[in-house]
Amino acid sequence: MTPDGYSTTFPDAAPRGEWEAPVAASALQATITVPGSKSLTNRELILAAIADAPSTLHAPLHSDDSARMIDALTTLGVGVERVPGDAGQSEDLRITPVSPFRGDVVVDCGQAGTVMRFVAGLAGLASGEVTLTAHESALHRPMGVLISALREIGVDIDDGGRWALPFSVRGHGHVRGGEVDIDASASSQFVSGLLLAAPRFDVGLHLRHVGGRLPSVPHIDMTVEALGHRGIHVERPRPGEWLVPAGPLRGKDVAIEPDLSNAAPFLGAAMLAGGHVTVPGWPLHSTQPGALLSEILAEMGAKVVRRSTNLTVTAGERIEGVDLDLSAAGELAPTLFGLAAFAEAPTTLYGIGHIRGHETDRIAALVANLRALGGEAHEMPDGIRIVPRPLTGGVWKAHHDHRLATTGALIGLRVPGVRVDDIGTTAKTLPQFVTLWQQMLDGR
Repeated sequence: MTPDGYSTTFPDAAPRGEWEAPVAASALQATITVPGSKSLTNRELILAAIADAPSTLHAPLHSDDSARMIDALTTLGVGVERVPGDAGQSEDLRITPVSPFRGDVVVDCGQAGTVMRFVAGLAGLASGEVTLTAHESALHRPMGVLISALREIGVDIDDGGRWALPFSVRGHGHVRGGEVDIDASASSQFVSGLLLAAPRFDVGLHLRHVGGRLPSVPHIDMTVEALGHRGIHVERPRPGEWLVPAGPLRGKDVAIEPDLSNAAPFLGAAMLAGGHVTVPGWPLHSTQPGALLSEILAEMGAKVVRRSTNLTVTAGERIEGVDLDLSAAGELAPTLFGLAAFAEAPTTLYGIGHIRGHETDRIAALVANLRALGGEAHEMPDGIRIVPRPLTGGVWKAHHDHRLATTGALIGLRVPGVRVDDIGTTAKTLPQFVTLWQQMLDGR
């Protein structure tokens, strides 16, 4: 690891530091293969770690976030082995579960929200103390709701009264489980973190969401579906309520879908630069929020065509201003914000108040960055309004946030002189971003 806590295990990752976004010199004609889904990779790693037999993940994502999850699980005693993948594919992962987990350890979550929320749910299953910490830029991320819920179901946590990282879990090798109410309106990861660990609780889990609008519901559906594939049937008596039985999870071979949200800036690039971009391997059915891109980009004026497992986006005559409820897909907001800056009319993105609690306050950061380039955007309590204006070059601040960095690259296709202050932050979920971006521009 580098001194600031970032992984150095990805030789194809862009170096940290300023990067001038290339302007598109001509219409695009590219096919871009996107690596595996971060959300699916990290969920399947957790489930494999508590399964009743070894599992193999085929074509998983290799990135900072997945490396953090692997480091966390191996710290807890889980066996994780890299094995050759199919011809032309990245390495697969072979996971050997362990029970109880190793205690008296420190888990560094880096900047990975899935690691801090998902591993917290497992830590009570360790034999001994597990201390969870994170990179200093991620210590602000909400954890209080999860800490409170874990205490209610029998997990012994010492957080020093901070309701935040770092905190320690005194593991006793098992967790009682039972009924718990939470307000997960700040992050669906609170729900997923509890659901993923629930089959290993003594009496399972009866979880109820009692707060405001639940964000990123597709990510919860993804968790429920992943549990189902391993033999755990989650009942949902009503919206915002889940019943998870205690029981063994099957070890399985699992193929990881491409990360559809990481595909967003590439597909959006066709709308800004003209031409078309194709992403192969697009699943017929997916619980990923990025699956909504096909209808959202069509609504914004693109021509979207699905042939077999190829999704192709072709530029339309214009980019339409729209009003979009992104409560189910807040992670797409940065890319759609970048497209909206060049639309024919204002755009409102709403239902995304929860993205203020990501790597940074994404709403505030997007608005400030666009204004710094001469654009117009306005913060709303639950969203952003973008009013298209001519833009000029300047520094686009990434704020340690991979999705902000890729949005700067997207805007730079049309605006000369846009400089992303730290393009290396894309290694969080897509170390190959700069290489793939150049391949797209070169028509490869």
